[in-house]
Amino acid sequence: MESYDLVIIGAGPGGYVCAIRAAQLGLETALVEKRSALGGTCLNVGCIPSKALLESSELYATAHHSFADHGIVADGLALDLPRMMARKDGIVKELVDGVAMLMKKNKVAVHTGRGVLTAPGRVTVQAGDREEVLAAKAVCLAMGSKAVELPFAPFDGERIVSSTEALSFAEVPGSLVVIGAGAVGLELGSLWSRLGAKVTVVELLPAIASFADKQMSSSLERALAAQGLEFHLESKVTEIESLKNGAKVSFEDKDGKSQEIECDKVLVAVGRMPNTLGCGIEDMGIELDEQRRIKVDEHFCTNVEGVYAIGDLTRGPMLAHKAEDEGIALAELRAGKAGHVNYGTIPNVIYTEPELAMVGRTEAELKEAGVPFSAGRFMFRVNGRAKGLGLLDGMVKILSHKETDEILGVHMVGPRVSELIAEAVVAMEFKASAEDLARTCHAHPTLSEVVREAALAVDKRAIHS
Repeated sequence: MESYDLVIIGAGPGGYVCAIRAAQLGLETALVEKRSALGGTCLNVGCIPSKALLESSELYATAHHSFADHGIVADGLALDLPRMMARKDGIVKELVDGVAMLMKKNKVAVHTGRGVLTAPGRVTVQAGDREEVLAAKAVCLAMGSKAVELPFAPFDGERIVSSTEALSFAEVPGSLVVIGAGAVGLELGSLWSRLGAKVTVVELLPAIASFADKQMSSSLERALAAQGLEFHLESKVTEIESLKNGAKVSFEDKDGKSQEIECDKVLVAVGRMPNTLGCGIEDMGIELDEQRRIKVDEHFCTNVEGVYAIGDLTRGPMLAHKAEDEGIALAELRAGKAGHVNYGTIPNVIYTEPELAMVGRTEAELKEAGVPFSAGRFMFRVNGRAKGLGLLDGMVKILSHKETDEILGVHMVGPRVSELIAEAVVAMEFKASAEDLARTCHAHPTLSEVVREAALAVDKRAIHS
């Protein structure tokens, strides 16, 4: 039996990053993964392949709709979907191979198979008929999450699909119904819409991207609707029927009227649930909450000594970068250092075009908490770089404490705001004020100037509005 200081079950962003940091700190570390490829859902069938396809589809849409404005003639433009998919697969393979290389570089022992917690300090690796038992001073559970099925319409992989299948369609569907207007539904809906599908989004809640600031959510909805996506909000899906060559979605709209849509494919994107089945945690008596998430304390400890959990298995947003930070913090704690995650500065992004990005609290949350605040807003449409790019939708909003001016939340819809949000995260991590951002020189002409102008607008002194 091989013995380790730390055995990690799950090689997604949380697990493999935890393994690297633990090894850097001198801990004998093992990583157990049921897939033959490392990287988890994010790298193999989630974050990375979706962003590769989103970029390709955006270029295709730009060529179709915007090249003429730039004086570029593109006669005979055609879509080569197999080549687009091959590019996506190539990017995934490069990064998967890179993670494997990092395991070797950092001397992390990789064990392929299903990891099952069989006793305190014992992990059994099951691979076909073979079993291997690992001994560990500590075990980190990092198995991630899986897509939620509708109870009356399980995934069939062909007509009713999850995000995994929606990243590998053999052809562009003529029509696609997306159930759920969160990040996954909006990203994949916009992806296939750009490539020619008629996309209809059905959402139970009264707004898309319901976690976001209401003004940003509305701004994003308008932009996506202008691109051709059709939204049915406050609508409840009641049935999905498989047809000979597609599917039929029945739902009740916000007025209580029954509606039906026939389509080629149905993407169910109503959320994700923790992968807590089949790993031995219930036999070990590890406590779960009502959403089957593993209960942990501020140091990621479960109620069973020596067993920890991170990432999508635990409370908080199901985000790869949240899992990464928790993995690093846990490794540092196990090495006797002061590992910590500031959950108040974890950004959230939707990679549509325009993108949505946010960090901190929304206006609604501040009002509900009775926190006095000031708001500064600035639009991309008056920014010189945005005009040059031809990307004018959206704005930046900065919320700061009315008395101290400390930044409490930053919300963005616009071009490449997934990159711009990092400035806001750094500012909030150091408890900067809106005045601090307003007095920081930003290069001209850049999209980042919109952030500075929004900070200036908090004190009603924006220059270009």
